Amino acid sequence: MAPRRPAELYRAPFPLYTVRLHPQRPLAITAGGGGAAKTGIRNGVHFLRLEQIGGQLSASLLHSHDTETRATMTMALADDIIAAGQDASCHILRFSLQAPEAKSGSAGRNGSGEKGPRKRKGPSPAAQGDTQSQTSEVTVESLHSVRTDFSPDALQKAVRFNADASLLVTGGADGFLRLWEFPSMKKTLEFKAHDGEIEDIALGPDNKVVTAGRDFQCCVWQRDQLVMGLRWNENLPGIPDKAYRYQACRFGAVADAAGALRLYTVQVPHKRERRPPPCYLTKWDGKSFLPLLTRPCGAEVISCLSLSDSGTFLGLGTVTGSVAIHIAFSLQRLYYVREAHGIVVTDLAFVPESQRGRELLGGHEAALLSVAVDSRCKLHVLPRRRSLPVWLLLLLCAGLIVATILLLQVAFPGFL
Repeated sequence: MAPRRPAELYRAPFPLYTVRLHPQRPLAITAGGGGAAKTGIRNGVHFLRLEQIGGQLSASLLHSHDTETRATMTMALADDIIAAGQDASCHILRFSLQAPEAKSGSAGRNGSGEKGPRKRKGPSPAAQGDTQSQTSEVTVESLHSVRTDFSPDALQKAVRFNADASLLVTGGADGFLRLWEFPSMKKTLEFKAHDGEIEDIALGPDNKVVTAGRDFQCCVWQRDQLVMGLRWNENLPGIPDKAYRYQACRFGAVADAAGALRLYTVQVPHKRERRPPPCYLTKWDGKSFLPLLTRPCGAEVISCLSLSDSGTFLGLGTVTGSVAIHIAFSLQRLYYVREAHGIVVTDLAFVPESQRGRELLGGHEAALLSVAVDSRCKLHVLPRRRSLPVWLLLLLCAGLIVATILLLQVAFPGFL
């Protein structure tokens, strides 16, 4: 049965380009805007409170942070620190949430930024006889701003924190990879990683950096030393080297295998054709960087990639607005909604698998948030897959063995 149309979790007053979920708080942060053009479209970072209401995940706006003439295109989150890519710069923001206070007739802000009752999906507290609601105040402080791209059409396209948030890595349209010591934001390294734009960055646990560029290359770096270049098609001789380029890359854990690591990359056709060829997903060993599995993932061009905390699921967004979820182990598609958004999907984020995240999931196995240029944030849920308990499987196996022996005894008297 095809999945139902995804629920609209939130609608912003501007195009959305990025979304992140806090691992320990029921908080989603999404950002975007109209840029410097004088179109009347605002630029901002919106903080959304996530909660279960009536068995459904809902979102309500806690705070809107104005970013003036700069639209946030990329974002990395480390605890209460946001690294926001805005034009040619990376802006470091720190936010804090004050303890909720009960207020009669709550006054929040709606998606347009105007004062008014806080919009909420699902049953309202007032409908349940509660005349008071709780609101959380969010304060945002700007800590640093550094220039991260120096090309003529300067744009920071990727930003990542390492595991302990001691290092920040940025890449952009000029092809340079820049490493910044955090929190001082002292630049420690800068080198030309690609001839052209850097599309995506992934950081491994040993601070190896993987970069995907528009020059058909996906490279593994140890500081500024090239460890190796990846070749996803080396076992697919029918695919020329420059027929595809790398669009995205992500490191991920391996479910039920402590210490194991995988790298996932997305390859998209370099040229548009009347009959579009498929895009491809490749799974790599995260330490040796040998390709383990490659599968086609549809003819719609992939725009973004996300990975669940446990490494169980992959999320894909497309330029035509579709959203898919794949099983990371086999790369098989488990969920797909065609044109979930009316235009390109710009970012995806899975609900964290922390204790707070599991509370938000309710009875679902996983949930994925998608944002797009259509200003909408949508929710995609995976119902928990039915499985037989291990003890029942063992009991069935034992029963089959006994039945087989009895049948053999009947067919061949004296068998035992």
